[in-house]
Amino acid sequence: MSKDGYESPLGGRYASKEMQGLFSDNQKFGGHNGWRGIWYFLACAQQAQGISRITNKMREELLEHLYDPIDYARAAAIEQEIRHDVMAHQRLYGEVCSEAAGIIALAATSCDTTDNVELLIMRKGLILISQGLARVIDRLSRQGERYKNLATLGSTHYQNAAITTVGKRICMWAQNFLMDLKDVENLINTMRLRGLKGATGTQASFLELFDGDEAKVLAMERCFVDALGFDKVFTITGQTYPRKVDSQIMAVLSRIAQSASKMGFDMRLLAHDKEMEEPFESTQVGSSAMSWKRNPMRDERACSLSRLSLAFSLVTEMTESVQFLERSLDDSAARRVAIPESFLSVDAILRIMQNVSEGLVVYPAVIRRRLDEELPFMIIEKIIVEMVKAGANRQECHEKTRVHSQAAATAFKLEGKPNDLLERILGDEYFAPIHDRLAAMCDPNLFVGRAPQQVDQFLQEEVGPALEPYRAILEGLAQLSV
Repeated sequence: MSKDGYESPLGGRYASKEMQGLFSDNQKFGGHNGWRGIWYFLACAQQAQGISRITNKMREELLEHLYDPIDYARAAAIEQEIRHDVMAHQRLYGEVCSEAAGIIALAATSCDTTDNVELLIMRKGLILISQGLARVIDRLSRQGERYKNLATLGSTHYQNAAITTVGKRICMWAQNFLMDLKDVENLINTMRLRGLKGATGTQASFLELFDGDEAKVLAMERCFVDALGFDKVFTITGQTYPRKVDSQIMAVLSRIAQSASKMGFDMRLLAHDKEMEEPFESTQVGSSAMSWKRNPMRDERACSLSRLSLAFSLVTEMTESVQFLERSLDDSAARRVAIPESFLSVDAILRIMQNVSEGLVVYPAVIRRRLDEELPFMIIEKIIVEMVKAGANRQECHEKTRVHSQAAATAFKLEGKPNDLLERILGDEYFAPIHDRLAAMCDPNLFVGRAPQQVDQFLQEEVGPALEPYRAILEGLAQLSV
């Protein structure tokens, strides 16, 4: 491979071969779902509706050369001469299909070719994305189940907060991805082809071809759409399918990136606290200078790639907003970059998240140590309630706990001493009614609420049914290395 030209890192380093292949030139131009496939199915549909100019021999010739290796150098030379990529490939196809050369793309405009292929490719891309999401959700769900009872400090404002469980926190990540999966599935199920609409979307050229017979025009389009595996077709278009479709798809990809970035940031914070880490191989180098470090480079990479998808989504939103009348060509160059790169970046992100989820490392001893440091503050409310139940005055009890907790916090922060709040309460006769129960109150599992039950409910009622269609690709799947 030549190293003299630029190569996208998304292809060279990050995205899967499947997603890279989907946005390759061979996929775009050749085969049943490429440009040549469009011209073949168009000819079949037109012949089926009585266009005698198209013979069986022509149709068979188009089919015979559908998967021929494409002479890209020749296509580039023709394009250089005529300055039109679609016409260049039509001529190239005609050179190997001499009998059918005169009927290739009959009555069609370029977007009858390009737009339908792009929609086919994006639907396939969304199917790959849905499978990647399913794998991530499955792996996170297994970890959520495993750690559903492991109490840990909650965090709000990145300050220690009420106790939750590690499994509940993991399921928060899974729930975001599950919402994304439903969005992707909805897109897949509702996507439409542009169909065969002609120059400005009026189908005038096809109506002319069929001598004004509207029924044959509609039947031709239906035959064409069925052959490409779509149920739905746009009734109204300009020269292109509505570019709002691009912004809708990119918005969903952006939301996947948001979910991954949230999880990645959480993991990076937890790695700093030494509670949880991403996988780290035995020979992996964390830092070129600080050999002890275990940098969360996978999660950092996911967060970095996520910003690309967010930016690409904005590109397609802007493109839709400035498309005027029936078509503006200023969509083309930006879409050539934004759409494939967004699919590739999200594909790479999901591969990273799968790898992280499969190899998640949790440190219960560190989690418990941090809990023990903060737990005395966490049980203040329970102490007050138990004291009131024993006959104490709530306001008086609140003041005494406030004084003790502030003193303990001051010693903890300014002097680096252990949290001695419980010792202070044990040494205060005012709290004698609960001294014998104080140790039992310090069980962190008393403060997790319904977190374990919420995990069970989420996995059984939401994750299980959502992943059922993906069981075949989830079972027996080897762990992913990135």
